[in-house]
Amino acid sequence: MKSIIIHRNFSKGVLLIIVALTIQSCFVAKDYKRPDLTAETEALYRTENLPTDSVSIADVSWKTLFTDKYLQQYIEEGLQNNMDVRIALQQMIAAEAYAKQGKAGFFPTLSVGPNYTRQEFSENSQFGSIFSGGLDTYDVTANLSWEADIWGKIRSNNRATQASYLQSVAAHQAVKTQLISSIANTYYNLLALDAQLEITKQTIATRESGVTTIKALKDAGQETQVAVDQNIALYNNAKALLVDIETAIFKTENTLSILLGKSAQNFERATLDVQKIDQDLKLGLPATLLSNRPDVMAAEYALIQNFELTNVANSSFYPSLTLTASGGLQSLQLDDLFNTSSLFATVVGGLTQPLLNQRKLKTQKEVALANQETALLNFKKTLLIAGNEVSNALFTFEAETKKFEFRKNEVEALRSAEINSEELLKNGYANYLDLLTAKQSALSAELNIIDSQLQQLIAVVDLYEALGGGWR
Repeated sequence: MKSIIIHRNFSKGVLLIIVALTIQSCFVAKDYKRPDLTAETEALYRTENLPTDSVSIADVSWKTLFTDKYLQQYIEEGLQNNMDVRIALQQMIAAEAYAKQGKAGFFPTLSVGPNYTRQEFSENSQFGSIFSGGLDTYDVTANLSWEADIWGKIRSNNRATQASYLQSVAAHQAVKTQLISSIANTYYNLLALDAQLEITKQTIATRESGVTTIKALKDAGQETQVAVDQNIALYNNAKALLVDIETAIFKTENTLSILLGKSAQNFERATLDVQKIDQDLKLGLPATLLSNRPDVMAAEYALIQNFELTNVANSSFYPSLTLTASGGLQSLQLDDLFNTSSLFATVVGGLTQPLLNQRKLKTQKEVALANQETALLNFKKTLLIAGNEVSNALFTFEAETKKFEFRKNEVEALRSAEINSEELLKNGYANYLDLLTAKQSALSAELNIIDSQLQQLIAVVDLYEALGGGWR
């Protein structure tokens, strides 16, 4: 008789599972498909020379792009010691732990433990008349629970945690890309300041000699005190500029120290005139940003995560199939606990259909849909920003390259004007104001040409970052 009951219960359980699997055809968790981004990637770079090569400068390692041995050393140190990189790494470790937990959702939960129960019965109760005073119960029980993933809820939750982990990985890569760019730009700024410092020192020496000369001309009656005062003012202007540049160098070195995760100090470095980036500035197709640029990848992983959470919210409206089992040893006497007669087991299986839940499930779905749409908009926005940064960096590089030629011509013309003004002044064909103007303009032009060289280098670094280079 007992075997017949067990057989019937087993048959009912099998029937229950078959019914649940049949109902599954009504709802299956959807698979993520990347949205159509044709409108966003069309003319993304705003250039007449549309890229046709899938390869971009982002595919080049930073060790190949930057050939300066000092810069390579500092980037290596920064990637090891920078605080933001280390913080992002810890965030990635935390996300990985959640991803492992998401995978474990397919497995049952199991708990085991001993228990002691003391029950005191009323003398007038049913059990009080049988057990005088109370009842002691000893047991060692194992509880097992498992939910069948018939609607894909657990699978979708697992995919959501995996996407969250990959988002943290992409965020870590984005920090590395930004760090490499920041270190390179800061280093190049130091080299430019060094070059400006050297020119300013040379200018100070020249103007100091000029003060001596004009004083001699004044003593000879060929110039006035006004000319002497103007020359002294110009000399002191250059001295003040020297102090500004030294201050900027000091602060820039402190900035580089923070990027490298070390205390403030002086840094060895090369010179600006030996800096060359020989790589072709290939952009690659706009679609390559989806796989090259970490922040774009992170934005898509955020979209995937919210898409899967929407699947989870949808599946919550359907009944859940749960199997629970408990078993172990139970006895009224401690001495009999580990006797075979103390064995017990219970198995329960059932479908639970949510009906009234204070609107929690509907709210969960509405919020999930809103979050998914927000993530989609953020993804498209991030892609547009990425394209804008590529466009700006490329245009800046081309503009600075053109400007550099004009700056060189300007310096040559102003230095020639300075020399000619001195000769005309000595022969009485010009006044000292013409020479002062020529000197001041020549110094500004030389400082500007150094800045133009710097801006070319920075534009290449910015383009490298904008295309997603550096993290590989």
